[in-house]
Amino acid sequence: MAPVAVLVGVMGAGKTTVGRAVAAELGVPFGDTDSIIEERAGKPIPEIFVDDGEAAFRALEREVVAESLETFGGVLALGGGAILDEGTRKILTDHTVVYLSVELADAIKRVGLGAGRPLLAINPRATLKYLLDQRRPLYLSVAAHTVTTDGRAEQDVAAEVVALLR
Repeated sequence: MAPVAVLVGVMGAGKTTVGRAVAAELGVPFGDTDSIIEERAGKPIPEIFVDDGEAAFRALEREVVAESLETFGGVLALGGGAILDEGTRKILTDHTVVYLSVELADAIKRVGLGAGRPLLAINPRATLKYLLDQRRPLYLSVAAHTVTTDGRAEQDVAAEVVALLR
């Protein structure tokens, strides 16, 4: 079993919101690797970062993503940094990956300036810009489709994703 689609993109791109809408439209479950990680760790991601460090979080993330790609049959949203792992990028090549692209202004409007986002704890605007610039080529390298989300309603983005999948 494999996901119908795997959504990637930086925080604020709409992976969870659009993913839920796409899954509902296709009649399949929605899964979010960040939620699975929190459930498995028994604590929220910001606490994993503080208590165990980013390296421990990334190791758990790698494991959860690999398992989910083999066992989950719905629409799967990956955490924004999951594509940083070369092994994860490699296994994504066997899947239908949709990159939800967002520019800095819209991403900031959607995530605010850092609440509950461990990577945005210091200088959120500059950090988010850095993350966008650093990760965009990685998202593009794994994506079968790219959908721009800036200034668009979630229903419009979801409809485009569904059309690409059909």
